[in-house]
Amino acid sequence: MLKYSLTYFCFIFSVQLWSADPPNIIFFLADDLGYGDLQCYSADSKIPTPHLDRLASEGIRFTDAHSPSGVCSPTRYAVLTGQYCWRTTLKKGELNAASPPLINLERMTVGDLLQQEGYYTGYVGKWHLGHTWHLKDSSSKVEVDNIDRSKPKKIGGSDPDRSQNV
Repeated sequence: MLKYSLTYFCFIFSVQLWSADPPNIIFFLADDLGYGDLQCYSADSKIPTPHLDRLASEGIRFTDAHSPSGVCSPTRYAVLTGQYCWRTTLKKGELNAASPPLINLERMTVGDLLQQEGYYTGYVGKWHLGHTWHLKDSSSKVEVDNIDRSKPKKIGGSDPDRSQNV
């Protein structure tokens, strides 16, 4: 009887694992945010952060993270690709709006990996990893007034679908 009960329990447990929805993933990367700035990490924080505190209480909080750089472009690159930025053309500093894409189209990103598992991915906010802009005048260089903002921006190389795989 115990043998059948254990088999039944394992079957029910495995059915629940297979039928469970995958977890939502929200990854925040904030410039100049210190460990003690959010109240969920420090009761002495002088900044009220009730919504972030709630997300932290309902999810997973990380307490030991390291950045490959003190500026945004290399850090974002490393988070998305798992590769150190100095193994690319970016050896120091950060990219600007006119910079070409830093992420090689053949390089798998966290977005690619998650999409293979059925996730929808995207980013909001500062990118700083280069763009391939649609230009109004393709014979001119990338400048604010020459960017055709009526078309979606492309993230990597000349592949228009790459913008979906962040």
